[in-house]
Amino acid sequence: MIYHRKFIHPKSKTWVVFVHGAGGSNGVWFRQLKDFKKHFNVLLVDLRGHGKSKPAISEEDSQYSFDEVAMDVICIMDFYKIQKAHLVGISLGCVVVRAIDKLAPGRAESIILGGAIIQFNKTIKVLISMAKILNSVLPYMWLYKLNALILMPYRRHRESRNIFIKEAIKLGDKEFSKWMKMSREIKSNLNDFLKREPSAPVLYLMGDGDHMFLPMVADLVKRQVNAKLEIIKNSGHCCNLDQANLFNEISIHFIQGNSGKQEILPAV
Repeated sequence: MIYHRKFIHPKSKTWVVFVHGAGGSNGVWFRQLKDFKKHFNVLLVDLRGHGKSKPAISEEDSQYSFDEVAMDVICIMDFYKIQKAHLVGISLGCVVVRAIDKLAPGRAESIILGGAIIQFNKTIKVLISMAKILNSVLPYMWLYKLNALILMPYRRHRESRNIFIKEAIKLGDKEFSKWMKMSREIKSNLNDFLKREPSAPVLYLMGDGDHMFLPMVADLVKRQVNAKLEIIKNSGHCCNLDQANLFNEISIHFIQGNSGKQEILPAV
């Protein structure tokens, strides 16, 4: 079972499950935990290969799939008998959240996707191709730092960028390579998600400075039946860190408005 932390509210029956992005850990939610614990039961996870979820020696050379990563989270929900939860993802964690919803439709009461990655544009495709080539000759942290600088280029994003990089140091070269090899599957999943309506209301939280992904999310929201976009000012890709108070306030309000409602099943 992957590493996780749970926090039980004395009265609330509502669960919120947080899913970090590639290279992170449950620690990226440190600016959310205090506010969310006041209202809900909280489950934080370290995805396989991240944080304290280190693979067993026999699994060190095995390749991952997004469905397997998503099933790890579903298994923890099953273990604690969490039938429904509000799923919150950041960056590539949003792909995992959507995979959870695909594998277990109806388990999400609502879905919140921060700094959502929903499509790869030409620039991102070129960067991924370059990273695959350079990964064999350069230390992975060089590539990760470059990626962080491209995603969060502005001075006001410096603190988030540094946290992003600090978390990635814990990942290690082997795990970085595994997630790099998943890039083709990521594109396949994203194409599927563009066609598939989620089974619960979706809130996209995007920084106004998220130059890579905001335009694509804004376009998608126009086409999704039950999706809403909130743009957080003075924020970049990691809007949960740049403007934590706003991220928390908007998210908590959305969760409270969607707790105890009947799930919306995707159209057949």
